[in-house]
Amino acid sequence: MVANDVTDRLLGEIGQLLAADTAYLLDDTLLYARLNTNYVAPSIFKNRGGTIVYRRPDLDRLGDALLDLWDAETPENRWAEIEYLIRGDTFEVTYTYADDIDSNEDTFERRDRIVKRHFGDKPVVYPDFPPEDDGAPSYDL
Repeated sequence: MVANDVTDRLLGEIGQLLAADTAYLLDDTLLYARLNTNYVAPSIFKNRGGTIVYRRPDLDRLGDALLDLWDAETPENRWAEIEYLIRGDTFEVTYTYADDIDSNEDTFERRDRIVKRHFGDKPVVYPDFPPEDDGAPSYDL
């Protein structure tokens, strides 16, 4: 990926969206996302010492910013994954291209491996989320 004014602006916007989560400090935050045409699957993790906390991403805002960043690339230069790591007052971005991803590796196992690479082998805490009201009917059986 070649940095330019558009990608710099979008990377800054993504950082601001991550900073909007004030329940935890921004330091030691990892955004990992997989993208493809009209597809974005972001995950946010916060290193909290003895544990890693998963935070639910705002798919509307963060998803749009990630897709805009992905779309800013020419089709032959588009990456498949992004790792956006915030440490202290700086961030580091790593892009992985589809050819560099083992298609036989389970998506969640890959994500877990990447989180461990950044934060170590600690338990990940997935908070209980209330079910989202997506307008779909539900039925008791």
